[in-house]
Amino acid sequence: MGILGAFVVPHPAVIVPEIGKGQEKKVQKTIDAYQVAAHTIGELRPETIVLISPHQVMYANYFHISPGETARGNFEKFGAGQIRMEIAYDEEFVNGLCEQAESEKLPAGTQGETDRQLDHGTMVPLYYVNRVYRNYRLVRIGLSGLSLMKHYELGQCIKEVSERLGRDTVVIASGDLSHKLKAEGPYGYQKEGPEYDSRVMYALGKGDFGELLDFPEDLCNKAGECGHRALIMMAGALDRTEVTARRLSYEGPFGIGYGVCEYLAQGKDEKRNFKELHEAKERERVARQVSQQDAYVALARRAIEGYIRTGEVLAVPEGLPEEMYGQAGVFVSLKENGSLRGCIGTIQAAESSVAGEIIYNAISAGTRDPRFQPVEPSELDRLTITVDVLGELEKIDSADQLDEKRYGVVVSNENSQGLLLPNLDGVDSIEEQIAIAKRKAGIHEKEEVELWRFEVVRHY
Repeated sequence: MGILGAFVVPHPAVIVPEIGKGQEKKVQKTIDAYQVAAHTIGELRPETIVLISPHQVMYANYFHISPGETARGNFEKFGAGQIRMEIAYDEEFVNGLCEQAESEKLPAGTQGETDRQLDHGTMVPLYYVNRVYRNYRLVRIGLSGLSLMKHYELGQCIKEVSERLGRDTVVIASGDLSHKLKAEGPYGYQKEGPEYDSRVMYALGKGDFGELLDFPEDLCNKAGECGHRALIMMAGALDRTEVTARRLSYEGPFGIGYGVCEYLAQGKDEKRNFKELHEAKERERVARQVSQQDAYVALARRAIEGYIRTGEVLAVPEGLPEEMYGQAGVFVSLKENGSLRGCIGTIQAAESSVAGEIIYNAISAGTRDPRFQPVEPSELDRLTITVDVLGELEKIDSADQLDEKRYGVVVSNENSQGLLLPNLDGVDSIEEQIAIAKRKAGIHEKEEVELWRFEVVRHY
C-alpha cells in the first residue's frame, strides 16, 4: 500500500460538455485521454486522491493544504452553475502531511484558507474521475513560489505519509502546459512556448522526472506554463519508485498546451532518486564556478559560509583588490537549483568599503530576505552567488533612456522606492523592467514615477 500511480492532466473547463457546448470537440484527444486515465483510477480504487492544483490558494513561501471535512464547488463562473460537486477530505492524511512537512522544515499547512470553494483546477479532473469512481477522500494541495526542489520535497512527504498510513493513494497533477503557443491564442505567442511543451512532454513520456528539475525558470516563465511545479511535486511522490509511463495525449488547438500522462507504480527503484542526483550535479557545477570565482564572489561566499556555520560576522580582510576598499552600493544574489534563494542590496554605500558592503549584504541575502527561510548549512555547496557593484544613480526624464540589458532602474514616488538590476533572466523589455520595479515597491502599474538609471559591474 502507498502510492499506486500518478496522473498528469490539464484543466480546461471547455472539456466539460455542459461548458464546451460543442467546442469540446476541438480537444477530443484530451477528452479521450482523460477518460482512459479516469478508468485507470477506477481500476486502482484508491482510498485517497491527492490533487495538486495551481488554482488552489497559493502563497509565495508556503504550501496551502485545504483543511476541513468537506468542500463544495460549481462551474457557475463558466456558465454552468448547475454542475455541482461535493467532496470529503482525508483529514487523517492532511494532518499527517502537515506533521511530516514540519519535520522536514517545509513551510506547509492548513492556515491561510481564503476560499473554501473548489477551484476549477480541482473540479475538471474530478468531473471525469467521478463518472467512474467516487469511493475516495481528497487531499487538495496548492503550489507556492518556493523552488522546484521544495515542491519535490513536499511530494516526498506525500509518499511517506501514504506509506505510513497504509493508504492506497493516487496523485493527480493538474496543470496546463504553455499558454503561449499561438499568436491568435488568448495569451499570444512566445517561441519558448512550443519549446517548453516539446521538452516537457518528451520528459513526461519517458518518466524522466530528473529532466523536469533541470528546466530553467526563465524558460518556464516565458512559456507561461501553470503546472510545472505540480509535475515536480508529483515526481517527488514517485521518488525511488519504478513506474510504467504512458503518454496518453498532447494537443494545443487554443494556443494552450494540454498533456495527459499516467504512471503506474511497479515497486521500488533506488536509482530513481532524482533529488539526490540533481543535487549532486548542482554541487559539481557550483564547484567548477568556485574554482573560477573572483575576489568579490569569493568574499561573499566566505561571509555566508562563515555566518551560517558559526554565527560570526567576517571582518574585512586585508589583501583584497584596491577597488574593494572604496565605496559603492552592492547587491548580493543567491540561487539554488536555478531558483532565486535570496537577494539583498544597497542602492548607495552604507558601509565604509565595498568589501564591507559585500559581507553585510551576503549575510543578509542568506538569512534575512523575507521571501525565504534562512539558508541551511546543507545548502551551502549548492549556492550560486553573484555580486553586483552599482555605479552612480542618474536621474532620467523618460523610459526611452533605459536599456534593460545595460541599465538597472530605480522607480520612486513620495512614499515608495523600488529597484531592479539590469540583464536579468526573463526581463526582456524596458516596460517589463519598470513594471517589476513598481511591483517590488508596491506602486500601481499605471502610477507616474520618477526614474533613475544605473550601471553595474557583475561578478560571478
